[in-house]
Amino acid sequence: MLFQVGGQGIRPTFFEMAAAQQLPSSLRAALTYSIGVLALRRPILHKVLDYEDEFFALLMLVLETHSLRTTDASFSESLYGLRRRALKIRVQKDNARSNSGDRIHHSGLEKHQKVLSVVFMVVLPYFKSKLHSIYNKEREARLRASLWGDGDDRFDDADYLAGGGTSFVSTSSSDVEASARTRLKNRIQKIIGACYPWLHAGNEGLSFAYQLLYLLDATGFYSLGLHALGIHVCRATGQELMDTSSRISKIRSNERERLLGPPWLKAVQGALLSSMYTVLDYAQTGLIAAVFFFKMMEWWYQSAEERMSAPTVYPPPPPPPPPKIAKEGIPLPPDRTICPLCSQKRANPSALAVSGFVFCYACIFKYVSQYKRCPVTLMPATGDQIRRLFHDV
Repeated sequence: MLFQVGGQGIRPTFFEMAAAQQLPSSLRAALTYSIGVLALRRPILHKVLDYEDEFFALLMLVLETHSLRTTDASFSESLYGLRRRALKIRVQKDNARSNSGDRIHHSGLEKHQKVLSVVFMVVLPYFKSKLHSIYNKEREARLRASLWGDGDDRFDDADYLAGGGTSFVSTSSSDVEASARTRLKNRIQKIIGACYPWLHAGNEGLSFAYQLLYLLDATGFYSLGLHALGIHVCRATGQELMDTSSRISKIRSNERERLLGPPWLKAVQGALLSSMYTVLDYAQTGLIAAVFFFKMMEWWYQSAEERMSAPTVYPPPPPPPPPKIAKEGIPLPPDRTICPLCSQKRANPSALAVSGFVFCYACIFKYVSQYKRCPVTLMPATGDQIRRLFHDV
């Protein structure tokens, strides 16, 4: 066992149950991320990503079956030292007082409870994932149709007759069957698109209600699936944790004894079983290490992206050097409020863009229109380069 969350009694805390329930989703994200990184160098791994739901469901089927068989707990529950126990109500009668009382008794899981547990933990999440993907595709198709119109509208072959019967379209039986399958598929997708939000909302609402009741100690079932199966999740005792290894050894020795065939075939089967046992023994450690590695890489790349996307602050550029006054140009008056052309206080001040000097609008417009240059620097200028100022500097 990798984790042992402390607590009193056999009833797990809400945080233990929440952590055990959220571990499969984190594990799937870690595996998807790892395979995606490896697929950059090995394109053949893209096929695994194409069948991501099936790959993860098969992996969890092996892990959950092995965990329920050996520890009476799911894969994630066994990591937190939890065990599943069947709930039974025993009725005790007191002859002295002639009244009855009920006592809750926990026992080991039966075979059908283990099978149904695998169905609730693997099969139902797989179908939920597939329905969610179909719903997303249908929603994208609706959004695309609302924006661009339905581009799949075509005339039916039976209705495509023009020119009074002069044009005929021959339709084969395979085309008819293909079109019928396509219409049936589209109809099923539309039904799923209409019903899935309500089913998803009901499922999430029931999950929230059970979790809230479990948090308030109003029920002993953390989820609807556990309630339907009549299973309580309890914290394993020290003796149970010690007996787990001996139980696993006993199961594996019985499996080796049941091997049939000649000695060489038994040796091959024994080697395969040993390899499978080794993989299963270290699967917990490896998968949890993959989750932590995924979280670390997610944090690392997120911080790197933030550093790369952060805007770089550069110092403001230095101002350009002031224009040089030409020797043949008009000299500047000592008072900056005087126009160099008329030697009077500026009226409607305007600046010449090529040099930046300020004049009276009438004076500079008349000068530039006649000489096509700045009167101070003698730089070429036009009337379009005159800028009116609303505040005299």
